[in-house]
Amino acid sequence: MPRVCHFSGASTSSGWVCKYRGKAKYLGGVGIKTTSRKKRMFKPNLQDVTTVIDGAPVNIKASTRAIREGLVVKPVKRKYAYTRRIKNGETV
Repeated sequence: MPRVCHFSGASTSSGWVCKYRGKAKYLGGVGIKTTSRKKRMFKPNLQDVTTVIDGAPVNIKASTRAIREGLVVKPVKRKYAYTRRIKNGETV
């Protein structure tokens, strides 16, 4: 399973780590210079979550941002929460 959020599509992205030397001009120096650049990865904070999709509980990967925003609907943990609907003939 790829490292991608099911709801927001957040995935691994890349960027740079830059090292500098020198003193900034506004502090009285001659300016900062880049001494090295290395590639790095930015990984999303993904969690394995059980959620309800199309009425059935499914295990997916979701970012913590999607969980906080309320995009993830977690299933009811107790079976008897659905018993009233089942008695009335409704589908869960």
